[in-house]
Amino acid sequence: MIPSLEVHPVVGIGDVQPGDNLAELITGAADWLRDGDVLVVTSKVVSKAEGRLVELPPEGPDRDAAREAALRAETARVVAERGPTRIVQTHHGLVLAQAGIDASNVDSTHLVLLPKDPDASARALREELRERFGLDVAVVITDTMGRPWRLGLVDFAIGAAGVDAVVDYRGLRDAYGNELQLTQMAQIDQLAAAAELVKGKTTQVPVAVVRGFARAFPPEHGRGAAELIRGADADLFALGTAEATARGLRAAAELPDATGFAPAGGPVRLPALPFPTTRSVTVPANTVAAVIVWSPAGDLRAAAEAGRKAERLRAVLAADGLASGWLEVTDPATLAAELPEGGVPLGVLVIGRGSLPSL
Repeated sequence: MIPSLEVHPVVGIGDVQPGDNLAELITGAADWLRDGDVLVVTSKVVSKAEGRLVELPPEGPDRDAAREAALRAETARVVAERGPTRIVQTHHGLVLAQAGIDASNVDSTHLVLLPKDPDASARALREELRERFGLDVAVVITDTMGRPWRLGLVDFAIGAAGVDAVVDYRGLRDAYGNELQLTQMAQIDQLAAAAELVKGKTTQVPVAVVRGFARAFPPEHGRGAAELIRGADADLFALGTAEATARGLRAAAELPDATGFAPAGGPVRLPALPFPTTRSVTVPANTVAAVIVWSPAGDLRAAAEAGRKAERLRAVLAADGLASGWLEVTDPATLAAELPEGGVPLGVLVIGRGSLPSL
């Protein structure tokens, strides 16, 4: 437990320009820095010093086109889009609005991009502060992001050096003796949020110092903020609601016929089946159910409706993690007893354990 923390703004840095030396600017404005401090730096000044700017025409359609081109260049994939707001994953792996491109705290003829490699920027700043100024500090680079389940914005860490991104409590026990199973605290995000309280968005205070976090830091820079990026295999919210629905509809239109099924491994709950079941045909191993898709003899409209109904059923089954396949009926007479009088089998839909379509 940390007994207490102090958070101090670094005032007087001024407007950062491409080519400026951040270490010099920061130490010039904060000659009170000391070993063990955590330097929390807004990504915008890092980007400006590194020249990560895009020129904008003063007005007209070319200005909008330049914004769009910048957004496309910084986007690895679109997560969600609503009106003018686009939530994207950047090439860093970060998910945030407009790829983190910002038009605030910069002149009207430029956009500011995120640093190319925020962790590398944090390492470079830390090394210069250590080698030129003899300061043993950690560096956290921050940006402002929204949160999926809550209103409002919070500063998060996008780059770090000298401080671990995560404190892992898994395997430890709480005061009641319960073993902690999932608790991993993103401490650099906590530092970022604390520092924003004294930086603000309108006061031109892009740097803050958190004091009391540690007495010293290891010489190694650590794995950086990239450690916090959740991999695609563990991301339960990889798409917005509308985008996930659209992808699901496209997947439903392209469902392949299953040629085999996995063992059920227990009871399988089926949705309401709009067709009669059958045991009169040979089915693949591990088939849970087989239904006869049928229509009255000679009724083409009814046959088409039966086909649509079968495809809707397949989509519902897929959403429940069940696969399905189509069997041709070679001898309609074998199924006649299981159909209403005058009914003709169009085929048999077999159902078994499958897997959800990959998102």
